[in-house]
Amino acid sequence: MNKQELAAMVAQILGTMDMPPMVKAGEYHPTAPQPEARETGYGDGDFVPDVTALDLRKLYLTENPENGEKFRSMKERTPARLGSGRAGPRYKTLTMLRFRADHAAAQDAVFSQVSPDFASQNGMVEVQTRCGDKDEYLTRPDHGRCFDEENQQKIRAAIPGKPKVQIVVGDGLSSAAITANAMDCLQAIREGLQIRGIDPGTPIFVRYCRVGAGDAIGDVTGCELVCMLVGERPGLVTDKSMSAYITYQPRTGVSESARTVVSNIHAQGTPAVEAGAHIAGLIETILQKKVSGVGLHLEGAV
Repeated sequence: MNKQELAAMVAQILGTMDMPPMVKAGEYHPTAPQPEARETGYGDGDFVPDVTALDLRKLYLTENPENGEKFRSMKERTPARLGSGRAGPRYKTLTMLRFRADHAAAQDAVFSQVSPDFASQNGMVEVQTRCGDKDEYLTRPDHGRCFDEENQQKIRAAIPGKPKVQIVVGDGLSSAAITANAMDCLQAIREGLQIRGIDPGTPIFVRYCRVGAGDAIGDVTGCELVCMLVGERPGLVTDKSMSAYITYQPRTGVSESARTVVSNIHAQGTPAVEAGAHIAGLIETILQKKVSGVGLHLEGAV
């Protein structure tokens, strides 16, 4: 085969590439009609609606339901992804977009930081656990439960004497939860304790904080009770869930079962102010019973 014959063969092959594929030497016909492109109403550069603004309790995408009214009534009681509908064997586009948006928000909450001036703007002293940065915090949980000597000295300077109640705000695994809820909840706790004649003490902020850091603060200050507000690991329902961990006689090595926990503090769960009022009442009960966690429930106190 010479050069001219080879060029002719290549040209012939390229000329057939625009033709529909052949199936068993016959013409190709799709097995089902192909969907036509729909007008979206959006042009290049336009902003599309924010799917995260949709209320999951009302987002019902099942087509031709047998009893849609009752199902909608059930959905209003939970943000679970029920009635998501389907497109053939797959999720609907809106369902998938919302899932990916919520997953991205959860990742952002874990990897982002509480602002550097958060503590100073809210009248708190900031201390830091042994974690040097966010990566170390995520990979070395044990470093998030203790302090070096410098930060221990800062704690002693910020908290004089041995307080009865020590309130701690820790960033935890969700910076968004602390930014959204911590200060409203803290204010409600302080007011609730003052009404009950309990000194709320001087709150501090802990960066790169695990729950166990409250035990280390108990070691340093000798306080009778620690109440830690900390951002929880975010999920696909919300990236702003905060919890309160209350420990009587906190010390390094205390059992996890010795903590009383108030969880799901966020706009779609227990609102921050309501949670703060409840926590103040729990603190009073724990101080009276001198026990927290499982022991408190065994006493029939709550």
